[in-house]
Amino acid sequence: MVNMDELDPTDRRILMQLQRDADQSLETLGAAVGLSRNACWRRIRALEAAGIITGRVALLDANKLGLGLTVFIQVRTSAHAPDWLETFSAATRAMPEITGVYRMSGDLDYLIRARVADMAGYDRLYQRLIRKVPLSDVSASFVMEEIKETTQLPL
Repeated sequence: MVNMDELDPTDRRILMQLQRDADQSLETLGAAVGLSRNACWRRIRALEAAGIITGRVALLDANKLGLGLTVFIQVRTSAHAPDWLETFSAATRAMPEITGVYRMSGDLDYLIRARVADMAGYDRLYQRLIRKVPLSDVSASFVMEEIKETTQLPL
């Protein structure tokens, strides 16, 4: 496994550029990082093979797609058996509105991030979730203003 200390400055510049725009041409990328097109391509392939680059996606505007409400759902459960976790994991993975699920330390067991159209959309998601998985306590916080949202990692 490659770690941050093993990346040279050129690899870091390539990764920073790709995080900003993965669709740019190899010529544009090469000019930005000081390499030829072919040298960039070889380094990108090596970063993919090492598992550092895991995919390339298009970022969409959720508001323009009618998914204007971001919800953070806090879950506490009294069940901690492996079969419960498998059921919970499968249920949350199968719900496209859920964009992130995290097992937490402290008072909270799980934190779920979801994008829905509105409060009614959240209620439908909530009802589907509790039908599939027994939960002890569920509460939700709704994003009123998105101050920062990024997919870029600090390099």
